[in-house]
Amino acid sequence: QVQLVESGGGLVQAGGSLRLSCAASGRTFSSYVMTWFRQAPGKERWFVAGIRGSGGSPAYADSVKGRFTISRDNAKNTVYLQMNSLKPEDTAVYYCAASQVLSTHTTPYKYWGQGTQVTVSS
Repeated sequence: QVQLVESGGGLVQAGGSLRLSCAASGRTFSSYVMTWFRQAPGKERWFVAGIRGSGGSPAYADSVKGRFTISRDNAKNTVYLQMNSLKPEDTAVYYCAASQVLSTHTTPYKYWGQGTQVTVSS
């Protein structure tokens, strides 16, 4: 069982930055792929970025490449999403999720956080 708690969301102006954190419970954090998804009102939940247990070979959605960076600290059981050059279209609820495989689809992810709201004003 893994419990995930996101934090760090908020309101920011376009061009600004935010850093999201996702703290995980359990002693097997390093064995999980950790991924960020986002969901805008009335839309599906979309893949943003994912990172394997070792921290290598992160994957990003094309829409955030070069602006967002995913990282993890296995000693702290925490995964981060540094978001720079934010745009109004980045506005969404951001969720972290844990899985045994890195997938851009939501299906393989068994564990989810409650989400944190990110709002980018123009």
